[in-house]
Amino acid sequence: MTVAAILRHKGSDVVSISGGETLAGVSQLLTERRIGAVLVHMGDNPLAGILSERDIVHALAKYGAEALKLTAVEVMTREPQTVTPTTSVVEAMAIMTSGRFRHLPVMSEGKVIGLVSIGDVVKARIAQHEAEMEGLLAYVSDAG
Repeated sequence: MTVAAILRHKGSDVVSISGGETLAGVSQLLTERRIGAVLVHMGDNPLAGILSERDIVHALAKYGAEALKLTAVEVMTREPQTVTPTTSVVEAMAIMTSGRFRHLPVMSEGKVIGLVSIGDVVKARIAQHEAEMEGLLAYVSDAG
C-alpha cells in the first residue's frame, strides 16, 4: 500500500498559511479545522515549512504567552521531510518514527498534493494487516 492510496481515501485537502501568520491565529485555525499541523508558504515557495501543535507547545514553554505573538516563520520546522505518492505506508511510518514527527507533506512534480498524518498511516497499516489476515483465513478455510 502506498501514500497515494491514503490520499485517495482521505482526500488531498491541505491547509496552508503564510509565514507571517501569528501563533495565535494558527492555533485558532488548527482548532477550527480539527487538524494537527499546517504547511507554511512564503512567496513562490509552497512548502517553506510545517507548523504543528507540538511546535506551538514548545514555543509556549519557552516564551510563555508572548509566544502567541510570534509568527509561523519564527517557529516552523524549515525544509520538512516529504514523501511522494509512491512511497510505501511502511516507509512513511519509518520516516515519521525515526524523525519523531507526525505529519508528512506529499509532493509530486514540485507541488504539494497532500499531507498524511501518523494516524492516517497507522490506519492504513491496520487495514492492510486485516486484509492479509482475511486472505489467510480464507485460504486456510478453503484448504481444509
